[in-house]
Amino acid sequence: MNWTGVRVCATAMVVCLAGGLRAAEKGDKPWAVYEGKSGAGVGKHIVFVTGDEEYRSEESMPMLAKILAVHHGFKCTVLFAINKTSGEIDPLTLDNIPGLEALDTADLMVLFTRFRELPDEQMKHIIDYTNSGKPIVALRTATHPFAYKHKDNPYAKWSWDNKDPQFKGGFGRQVLGETWVNHYGVHQKESTRGIIADALKGQPLVRGVGTIWAPSDVYELTTLNGDCKPVIMGYVLSGMNPDDKVNEKKKPLPVAWIKSYTGDSGKMDRIFTTTMGHAGDLKDENFRRLLVNACYWGMGMEDKIPAKGDVTIIGEYNPNNIGFGGFKKGLKPADHKLP
Repeated sequence: MNWTGVRVCATAMVVCLAGGLRAAEKGDKPWAVYEGKSGAGVGKHIVFVTGDEEYRSEESMPMLAKILAVHHGFKCTVLFAINKTSGEIDPLTLDNIPGLEALDTADLMVLFTRFRELPDEQMKHIIDYTNSGKPIVALRTATHPFAYKHKDNPYAKWSWDNKDPQFKGGFGRQVLGETWVNHYGVHQKESTRGIIADALKGQPLVRGVGTIWAPSDVYELTTLNGDCKPVIMGYVLSGMNPDDKVNEKKKPLPVAWIKSYTGDSGKMDRIFTTTMGHAGDLKDENFRRLLVNACYWGMGMEDKIPAKGDVTIIGEYNPNNIGFGGFKKGLKPADHKLP
């Protein structure tokens, strides 16, 4: 073979190797992306930020993202807490959620984190998004999403336990309407019946939503901050079955509400928060429909909320039981691909 042939072969080998590396990199990205192909959501991008140790958001949010992509056309990116050594999904890693730069061009953030202490370069994307005036859908432990131990950290004010009267309760209370207070229903012994609040009946946000049963317990609240309007009232049930009686000793409390938030941009966000979010809650069709509707509503698409939108689960949904450390080990984001 002459030198020209050698050079051609060498070049071809380099191209093949580079292509292989790019393919590997694509497969190894520490997030999951589902491209919507048809539906009202085409052209809109939803970014899910997950990372909680207890309620299996690392399983429930990819499932919800697939519904929004396949049935409704949204592009959905799901971000995870990632172990820095193994590259595996690890909710116990409190300081690493790669890919948050996707929020820079997102149309909606779905937030389901708990007590994260992210490095500045990651946290910046969340706070910049929050200040941008764009909408947020927040679930369960998102009322206490960040916990900064060092109060001199530039993002310490967003911590759930911020005592500063000017920003008391941090992200949860100031942006969403409440921070962590306590369990109100007895955890894993009293479940929740969710009923549409009277003022929201007939509104697009709850279109097609019936009575919700959630194995999650009702969270305690103080007084909701800002201009919160209840969407779903949570009735404490005396047991862990949908037909259990209401605990009459405990008055119903809001378990989902909407509000606005004025960030540094001066724009008013559309914020939807629910304190439901146990992985088992998303087995309930009415709860899944509420979340899908909330995504439409957040992006100002309430006129496109279907009368009874398709919320059929894509593939199988068999989340692990809730509990600290009970997540499925050894999984990477690529394992959450569409079936």
